[in-house]
Amino acid sequence: MASTDQLLQYLVSGVTQGSVYALVAIGFTLIFNVTGIINFAQGEFVMLGGMVSFWLLHTFALPTPLAFLLAIAVTATIGSLLQRLAIHPAKDPSTLTLIIITVGASILLRGLAGQLWGKDAVPLPAFSGEAPILIGSATITPQSLWVIGTMLVTMLALKLVMEYSMIGKALRACSLNQRAAGLLGINTRAMSLASFSLSAALGALAGIVIAPITLTSYDAGTMLGVKGFAAAALGGFGSQFGAVLGGLFLGVAEALGAAFISSSYKDAIALLVLFLVLLARNRTAGGEH
Repeated sequence: MASTDQLLQYLVSGVTQGSVYALVAIGFTLIFNVTGIINFAQGEFVMLGGMVSFWLLHTFALPTPLAFLLAIAVTATIGSLLQRLAIHPAKDPSTLTLIIITVGASILLRGLAGQLWGKDAVPLPAFSGEAPILIGSATITPQSLWVIGTMLVTMLALKLVMEYSMIGKALRACSLNQRAAGLLGINTRAMSLASFSLSAALGALAGIVIAPITLTSYDAGTMLGVKGFAAAALGGFGSQFGAVLGGLFLGVAEALGAAFISSSYKDAIALLVLFLVLLARNRTAGGEH
């Protein structure tokens, strides 16, 4: 049985990890709302953010902020290429076809990363030191604060973009009714491209902020993608705020599971949550017919 101090420490860790799941889940919702596609390559965008940053830092000795910005730009470009070269050419694709395309892209990106950068886990430097900060009876690293803060700022920035910018309003219109948005003069293809690019950038950002804590590797995005998908399913694919709540819930659930059951079941908890959500939605959908 975990003590109160240990429980608080687990909760702090859960919120940190949940913030990463939230960022990944937001990426899922962005693409799904605009295009109706569930992008199973989202986890690989997270991996690319960390691995490209490491490559730029150690190969070209770039300043850390510049390396991070370039890594986000490179990943956003790869997201755009995925939409343009794989999704866009498909003619009247079924949902299953689109899922297979994104799964194939995920496998391809992971394989290329393994060939380019090897299969060893590598670190990124902490943004502002590693000396722990005492919060009550728990400690939190400065990097954890960066993770949580990045999630909150991203959520606020996206809300402002969606509410007040022209591209945000166009993305919202596509999410409500893509055909009607097209009839109103909105370039739905461009909005689809923008959603993939923005989603990839968010994934890269998540990979960069979490890598100093958990390291990064060619396959780091696999479970993060699954957990981000579980968070999005839990909170609802139609809501970015719901995706954030789903991510935080999942992170805390994993932490409490580690505290009261065993850390060996950490990944199983996410899969169990996903299974229960899908089961509940399937029963609800079945009851409506």
